[in-house]
Amino acid sequence: MSPFSSAADGTGVPDMMRMTIVQGEAKASSDPRIEMSTILGSCVATCLFDPVSRVGGMNHFLLAEPPAHVRSQAFDSDYGLFLMELLINEMLGLGASKSRMRARLYGGANLNPDLSPIGTANAVFARQFLERERIPCVFEDLEGVQARRIQFRPASGQVRARLVTADVAPKEKPLGRPQSALGTVELF
Repeated sequence: MSPFSSAADGTGVPDMMRMTIVQGEAKASSDPRIEMSTILGSCVATCLFDPVSRVGGMNHFLLAEPPAHVRSQAFDSDYGLFLMELLINEMLGLGASKSRMRARLYGGANLNPDLSPIGTANAVFARQFLERERIPCVFEDLEGVQARRIQFRPASGQVRARLVTADVAPKEKPLGRPQSALGTVELF
């Protein structure tokens, strides 16, 4: 599992366990003690929840889709297209039903006005993906110019989102691309 921490309060009942979701990850859980968290700039996080099975999950993607000429080939996990499918499949594996899933979308900020609006492209992709898959989006906090900190309890579907001021927001850096990665996107 991803890094998380837990502390006991002396009563024998464990506290919430924090699981950090970083760029290129998708995780699902039905454990009521898990709280997933992430910080987003231009990236988008999708929080999915099935209220009947009480299974939820979060992903964190850096770019929307690979270029058209590599969609039929393998591509790396930075793309929303891969991470949305991965999140749905992880939830299905834990007993969720796609027909009951509800989504909340976060992120997609355009932090630097001198760069192309990657955040907006990510937000558009996330909305269109959910529409194509017939997964209702019950809430979104997308675009704008500020980073966000997201905390999500997957077993209950509860989310807390806070804006992060620019001076404390992490500077998003692209993940190192492995030699086997395909595509023509190059980030600076």
